[in-house]
Amino acid sequence: MTEKTALTPTTHTTPPARFSHGVRKGNILQVAGQVGFLPAEEGKPPTPAGPTLREQTLQTLANVKAILEEGGASWDDVMMIRVYLTDVDHFAEMNDTYDRYFEGQGLRQPPAARTTVYVGLPQGLLIEIDALAVLG
Repeated sequence: MTEKTALTPTTHTTPPARFSHGVRKGNILQVAGQVGFLPAEEGKPPTPAGPTLREQTLQTLANVKAILEEGGASWDDVMMIRVYLTDVDHFAEMNDTYDRYFEGQGLRQPPAARTTVYVGLPQGLLIEIDALAVLG
């Protein structure tokens, strides 16, 4: 049986509850929902990348990528991305930012994706993204 490995890159804060930022078991890696917090600084609370959706989207994607890399994966291994927005009016801006980001990642094939509106994020956070990767 393959062992399950919890993933928390050094750039991330310790999760506020009993969960991992990512988990790898065998060739499957699940990235938990990530938000646009800047890299962790000792003794400081998590800080959003900025007030704009673009800033938070780019930081959120960087946070997802850090967990993928911690687990030995890359964007090319990602099968599914789920995006949660707090405002339906942000769809177009998020899609533009997402497209521009992935144009620079050199993907062979883009992953499947789903975007929905979810209003349960902490105040000031505009986006959350999780990902499922299969390595090999």
